[in-house]
Amino acid sequence: MRQSACCTWSSGFMPGSVPDVRNLRAQRDGAPRRRTRNAPGTRPPGVSRRLSVIVPALNEALKIRATLAALAPARARGAEVLVVDGASNDQTVRVAEPLADRVLRSACGRAVQLNAGAAAARGEILLFLHADSLVPGEFDRSIETAIAMRAHAWGWFDVRIDAGSGSLAVIARMMNLRSRLTGIATGDQALFVTRALFERTGGFPVQALMEDIAFCRNARRIAAPVRLRGPVVTSGRRWARHGVMRTVLLMWRLRLAYFFGADPARLAERYRDVR
Repeated sequence: MRQSACCTWSSGFMPGSVPDVRNLRAQRDGAPRRRTRNAPGTRPPGVSRRLSVIVPALNEALKIRATLAALAPARARGAEVLVVDGASNDQTVRVAEPLADRVLRSACGRAVQLNAGAAAARGEILLFLHADSLVPGEFDRSIETAIAMRAHAWGWFDVRIDAGSGSLAVIARMMNLRSRLTGIATGDQALFVTRALFERTGGFPVQALMEDIAFCRNARRIAAPVRLRGPVVTSGRRWARHGVMRTVLLMWRLRLAYFFGADPARLAERYRDVR
């Protein structure tokens, strides 16, 4: 898949201008809000009733429990949680079933699983979360604020890598800066999108690798993204297994090759799975 280096930016969005939701909040009308009480036994209104969290999984029994447990407060507020299993041969499904609203079976392949989850979801807003990542507190309300304040239809969270290495903290900061400057994020950053925009983009392209990059390219042609500080905490297991510099160099090579039109299936052969 070859793409021109010159991109079309909509809504006046240019590289380097991805807004921070805290800056957007400061632009709202400063009029005081009336506090209301909910009737006993009722849930407060909000985004959670409209939000579906989609977690693709493949042999993630060791990680997915913590991921789903972090979603429990949002589920209590009405959010829907779907796990889409890609034919795991471990205990992923068994671990996930009591912690999710539904566990779906799908053909293996992250793009296929993400699209299957989106098709089955009931929410008007979709959050795509990796099975080894932890959402920040009240992430659902942060998404609601971002979407409601200036009609941002999609975005992502900053990321932190869960490891003790100082070098990984630097890598996470560089990932966040890169996304802010380019308007393109990765799946580790918990992409969220309105259903309307997701359907306009055609969903995640069914390809072996870089489906998240391709989705962001398509989405930013339609609407400007928004960045939420979060952060989402993602596993550092790939860096720990293969080494920090080796992994960074590999990802740079893969991204550069993809930019110049390399076949994602060929690239996926070099992106070895880590479990």
